[in-house]
Amino acid sequence: MHFLGKRHIITIIYFILISMCVGNLFAQKRITSALNSNYRKIQFVDSAVGYASFYSDKFIGKKTSSGQIFSQNKLTCAHNTLPMGTMIRVTNLENQLSVVVRVNDRLHHRNPRLVDLSVSGAKKLGFRKKGVIKVRVDRINPLQKDNLPKSQ
Repeated sequence: MHFLGKRHIITIIYFILISMCVGNLFAQKRITSALNSNYRKIQFVDSAVGYASFYSDKFIGKKTSSGQIFSQNKLTCAHNTLPMGTMIRVTNLENQLSVVVRVNDRLHHRNPRLVDLSVSGAKKLGFRKKGVIKVRVDRINPLQKDNLPKSQ
C-alpha cells in the first residue's frame, strides 16, 4: 500500500480549504445581494419601499450632483433614479411621519439605500438617532393639489 507523502497531504488540505473558502464567498455574495438591492436597477414608477439614511456633516458646503451647495437645513435628498428637482414624499413606516423633499443629489453607486435625506428631513421623520429606517417614497405629481404640503 502506497502512502502519500507529507507534502502531498499538505497540498490536498490546502486545496480543500481554498475550495471551502471560495464556496463560502459565493454563498455570502448571493445572500448579500439578496439583502441589498441595487436601487439603480429598480425602475421607480410612483412609489417604492426601501431604506433611508441621512447625510453626514462632511458634505456641508460641498456641491451636490445638481450643482447646488449642500445644507443640512434644507429639505433635500439624494436618489439614484428620479430626475433632479423631483418632489417626493418620504414616509417613515414605523411611525407614519412624512416629509416632502426635493431630489438634488445622487447616492454613491454602491449605496444600497433608496434615499439619503438631509438632517432636517431626518428630524421630521423622527429617525435622527436611529440612522437608518424603512420608508415608503412617493413621487409627488405637481399637477395634483392634494399632493402638495398644506401651508399654515
